[in-house]
Amino acid sequence: MVKAATDGRYPVRVSGPLTGLVHEFRLELIRQGFMPRTAQDHAYVLAHLSRWLDQEGLAPAELGTQRIAAFVAARRVGGCRRWRTVGSLRPMLGYLRRLGLVPAEEPRTPGPVDAVLERYRRWLERERRLGEQTVDLRLHWAGKFLITQIEDGRLELGRIGPQAVTAFVLEMSQLYAISSMKPMTSGLRSLLRFLFAAGDIDRDLAPVVPSVAGWHLSGIPIGADDEAVTALLASCNRSTAVGRRDFAVLLLMARLGLRAVEVARLRLEDIDWRGGELTVRGKGGRIDRMPLPSDVGGALADWLRDGRRPSALREVFTRTIGPDAPMKRQSIVMVPRRASSQAGIAMIGAHRLRHRVACRVLAGGGSLSEVAELLRHNDHASSAIYAKVDLTALAAVIRPWPMAVGDDDTA
Repeated sequence: MVKAATDGRYPVRVSGPLTGLVHEFRLELIRQGFMPRTAQDHAYVLAHLSRWLDQEGLAPAELGTQRIAAFVAARRVGGCRRWRTVGSLRPMLGYLRRLGLVPAEEPRTPGPVDAVLERYRRWLERERRLGEQTVDLRLHWAGKFLITQIEDGRLELGRIGPQAVTAFVLEMSQLYAISSMKPMTSGLRSLLRFLFAAGDIDRDLAPVVPSVAGWHLSGIPIGADDEAVTALLASCNRSTAVGRRDFAVLLLMARLGLRAVEVARLRLEDIDWRGGELTVRGKGGRIDRMPLPSDVGGALADWLRDGRRPSALREVFTRTIGPDAPMKRQSIVMVPRRASSQAGIAMIGAHRLRHRVACRVLAGGGSLSEVAELLRHNDHASSAIYAKVDLTALAAVIRPWPMAVGDDDTA
């Protein structure tokens, strides 16, 4: 039987066992802070799920992991452009599970690869002091490789040899472009070094991993120019909460060279208003104190006083819509990209703002050591690429072009 589930409150008609929940779900999302249009779109997905259950002859209690995946697949086949993954259904599934209509999420049973990956994660974080994003990327490729080494449900690391390593790389090369193969091979070498250091394999197989064509430090860092930064900042409508927040984020990146993850980790107690300092929580657990310029401090105060919603969270930057939650790294990354679009200029990413800080230091007569200190590089070799834009230092080592006796281009 088909009936109107919304009584004219928004245009959707629903059939199936979840008919009466569609509008209530929408109202619940609005109460959580979602924009009405976003809440409406989520409600449409719940309406689709109700119709699908009706067509399949299923009750909500039968909506286990496999059937949720089947519903997602049906959306993809049907040409739906959004909510095409299980992860995107979390708000809806969480709502249904709180009502006890859908089975609780099935706990994932750890496999033989998980224990190795957990040990590898700790090694990357504690010994290598790598950042969160790099660790996740290394674990991604390590998991892919280790899964291929499982035989009869068992992972015997001691049996891994050169042939298995080269076979995996060749197989991946058929599936991925060069841009993906570079992090794959470097991640595989890292895993093999770890397994050797941990005693899981009896020899270092890292040299066996084939190299991908490319040259270290071959590029030139390009920073955003002053005109572009001015346009980015001007694009922020500071009469709105989003504009105040984005303005503060852009200043932290453009003036202090903070990484997106460092901006996301910034907490209220990290701002020393009286001392004019900022505590930065960087990669690998590194903590630094940096001076807080007056314009950056003013932008932070403007956001905290007039933009940020009342919240018990300690993170400085929080969401302006939806449930009260801190901004994630990827949300911070999108701030300069969105501002670029609003300003009508070529896209400027977060790292170009970081490059700008380094280039300005060198242009002002600073050294590479000062760049490394300002950008908080654990390894000063990471700052070596900026030698290419240090024109003053490069000019000192330029040698005149050799000319034969009698050569004169003025003749």
